[in-house]
Amino acid sequence: MPGKNSIKQYLENSYYHLYNRGVEKRLIFLDEQDYSVFLSYLKEYLLPKNTTQLYDTISNPNSSWREKDKANKLLRMNNFFGKITLLSYCLMPNHFHLLVKQASANSIDVFMNSLATRYTMFFNKKYKRVGALYQAQYKAVIVSSDEQLLHLSRYFHFQSLASQGNALRSWKAQQPSSYPEYLWKRKTEWVKPEEILSFFSKSNPKLSYKSFVESSDQDLSPIAKVVIEN
Repeated sequence: MPGKNSIKQYLENSYYHLYNRGVEKRLIFLDEQDYSVFLSYLKEYLLPKNTTQLYDTISNPNSSWREKDKANKLLRMNNFFGKITLLSYCLMPNHFHLLVKQASANSIDVFMNSLATRYTMFFNKKYKRVGALYQAQYKAVIVSSDEQLLHLSRYFHFQSLASQGNALRSWKAQQPSSYPEYLWKRKTEWVKPEEILSFFSKSNPKLSYKSFVESSDQDLSPIAKVVIEN
């Protein structure tokens, strides 16, 4: 029988919860560099590719061979600007969550396979290992309501704040996530919090996104079918 959320339904202009975890629940992020590299790949995939600048680097006689080689690799790399929009994310030691909107029906599959292959190659080279890094094929489940959309982002960000025990930590000490973008503490071009934040008040603290995430009532029933299995 297929695992939970392993059967994927891809639709245009739809929202999805994408997630995966390490094989045998192993850690997939061992230090700060690992998190940074994974995020750098997201950045390169989601920001527009500056092809003019890359061609200029290649044709410039003053460019080093390393610079030209990197430019050539970036030109060949998949790019998902305008195809995938990242609304929120959370990276945990042994798994990750992404909340995205895809424009075309096949964007997610190419995006996730590219991301998984590239990060696995980095991880295996760094830690001198071989074989699969992830437990199985990534999971993708369609988000079917505004309620699910809001509660998924809340679930991500609450996890990042409470990753060490039950006590909520400062956003500065949390697991890597998009929560600082939602608190207007950080601006990241490739993270788009505006749609979800439009449901909350900027002037009333009791109706703010921060209050929504950090309240003691963490009811998971609206998203029970779309979160990572135990």
